[in-house]
Amino acid sequence: MTIPNRVSAAAVIAFLVLAPLSGMPWPAIGLSILAALAVFSACFALFALNIMGGGDAKLLTAAAVWFGFDHSLLVFLVTVAYVGGGVTLLFLLIRSQATTVLAMGIPLPASVVTARKIPYGIAIAIGGFLSFQDAPIVGLAMHMLG
Repeated sequence: MTIPNRVSAAAVIAFLVLAPLSGMPWPAIGLSILAALAVFSACFALFALNIMGGGDAKLLTAAAVWFGFDHSLLVFLVTVAYVGGGVTLLFLLIRSQATTVLAMGIPLPASVVTARKIPYGIAIAIGGFLSFQDAPIVGLAMHMLG
């Protein structure tokens, strides 16, 4: 239940390399960085209140840079929220039935059973994949290719 820093760093570095290569205008790149900083500010507050894990905050920030500061960021964040609700319900169900699952001989990682937190990185990743086609950089790349 740990997200390595290199994952978030790789996502940001990939954006910073690919955005200019895709023809994204510099002001749009700046707005994407601003969007990531806004998401980071909110995530930092949630981390400080012990509501969100640090790895989740960094991953959500790194993903936000890809969506810019327009409707696609909102689509991404709402998608992550919905998927996160599903992931949360699934983990709560698994935890409530852990003894039954273990009695059936199905192994469960101890972190799934005993941890008090939800691994929200799963929801961030799934939400990113589901909404990535709305990211501005994807539209630019498709325009260049097509």
